[in-house]
Amino acid sequence: QVRPVETGGGAVQAGGSLRLSCTAPGLTLDDFALAWFRQAPGKEREEVSCISFTGRSTHYVDSVKGRFTISRDNDKNTVDLQMNDLKPEDTAMYYCAAVTRSDCKTTVRGLHVMTPWGQGTQVTVSS
Repeated sequence: QVRPVETGGGAVQAGGSLRLSCTAPGLTLDDFALAWFRQAPGKEREEVSCISFTGRSTHYVDSVKGRFTISRDNDKNTVDLQMNDLKPEDTAMYYCAAVTRSDCKTTVRGLHVMTPWGQGTQVTVSS
């Protein structure tokens, strides 16, 4: 199975920015809606943001609204997550996933993940 590859993580101070990128060699991402998830130490993985199959709809978990922006580039076969005004509570391993075409029409919740989890990219925000 094709496994996504996430890049762009790092260590920043609170208020800083990072841009995460994800691709999945061998998988055509424009066949899917796409999403970013994160998992902090000791916590369950949670949905962060998704972008619909058409690219017309985006949704975010409340804690990142106004700070994070998801985008997709079907020509490059990538999905990015621009993260601004980062907070210590954003510290986590971030993962991307392809989800079903019917996902992400009205909410970021309840996504149906179609790809194995990649290695993720670590984001660490210090206060």
